[in-house]
Amino acid sequence: MELLTLLPPLLALALAFATRNVVLSLIAGLAASELLILQGNPLLTFPALVQRIVEVVTSPGDAQILLFCLLVGGLIGLMRSSGGIAATVERLVRSGAASTPRRASLATALAGVLLFIETNVSLLTSGILGRPLFDRLNMSRERLAYIIDSTCAPVSVLILLNGWGAYALGLVSPYVEDGAVGVVAGSIGLNFYAILTLVLVFFTAWSGRLFGPLKTASTTAPVSADGQAEPTLARYMIIPSSVMVFGAVGFMLWSGGGNLLEGDGAQSVLLSVSLAVAVLLIMLTLSPTFKGRKLGEITFDGIAELLPATTVILLALALGDSLRALGTGEFIAQLATAFPAPFAFPALIFLAAAATSFSVGTSWGTYGILIPVAMPLALASGIPPSLMLAAVLGGGVFGDHASPISDTTVISSLAAGCDHVDHVRTQLPYALAAAGAATVLYLVAGALSVTG
Repeated sequence: MELLTLLPPLLALALAFATRNVVLSLIAGLAASELLILQGNPLLTFPALVQRIVEVVTSPGDAQILLFCLLVGGLIGLMRSSGGIAATVERLVRSGAASTPRRASLATALAGVLLFIETNVSLLTSGILGRPLFDRLNMSRERLAYIIDSTCAPVSVLILLNGWGAYALGLVSPYVEDGAVGVVAGSIGLNFYAILTLVLVFFTAWSGRLFGPLKTASTTAPVSADGQAEPTLARYMIIPSSVMVFGAVGFMLWSGGGNLLEGDGAQSVLLSVSLAVAVLLIMLTLSPTFKGRKLGEITFDGIAELLPATTVILLALALGDSLRALGTGEFIAQLATAFPAPFAFPALIFLAAAATSFSVGTSWGTYGILIPVAMPLALASGIPPSLMLAAVLGGGVFGDHASPISDTTVISSLAAGCDHVDHVRTQLPYALAAAGAATVLYLVAGALSVTG
């Protein structure tokens, strides 16, 4: 029975790559998972599947993420139709800051680094900035999706002055008591996957050297044009984008009672993007140029553009919940910890986290499963807890990068405006290269920690 817990994620992954229909693949995986939970009762599977989706919609955190994604569409539609995006790009190109493929790539990557407070805000802002720059320079949207996806999550898990850090701290605290902050801080320099991923992104951006399917994608036209309006005023992009970014920080401080690490990330990004939409609507309403324009229609047209991607996120969240109920992650953790050689524990925990995150489509769910496994294992075997924590955190980010059922990959392709499966397919070789090198480094670090 335990081996069968791997069937739903494997089915969803296989169908996603074979059919390129992510919605169908997620529904199939969800149905298989619910069927196994019900011990093979087909009559109850459909009601259970629907109920699992209803639970996502009625969960405050999940509902906030879904509404955030829809409002992102409205914000992009308004900034695009107002000419704000075109004006900002024109200003960047005139200044020389993004006049070449190298500069455009580096500018986009740096935006992802600077906006480390919240991953979704970072992905969205970097994607909005990069879309017209990449289109203008005839660089593919898949390349943009790779840069923003492989920058934002690794930076968030390395800097840790955000929800990621607070979450990790909460999971580690029961095992190391007063030393939890030291363990979390010590994991930063040992998070080999995140570090190598960032090195690879900036090397690719600087050199322009690509490999795998991304090399072919980068020589073709963008997936779709944005239908930009004529350039008007850059403030129609800069002001709402700034409101969204700084608003997210402010709302996280507010929801955390003054403590950024304890802020509610999902609530904060929803409030910040809602505020950004409201500010831009007021700006356009007060402008003589846009009087009489149907701003409501433009907003809802933008929301409609993101309905398919939001559906994928909804189903991915439902599948993740179902797989956690099924016990898929716990089974993968058991396989990893059954290995007799302690020096290999960091590498095995990294691979287990990567496999779990890849299978269930969530790094945070992976952390909840594997950090409680990794910490006691570290203390019992003499492996530094920081090394084991870094392995879990890095492995979770790999799954976010490599899995077609991850909400992060969906939001990245949404922000970049490219096909979701194409993004996963073109990013996978880079994620595998970084993961392979990280595995070797964890073996070396594990051996040194045991012998030392």
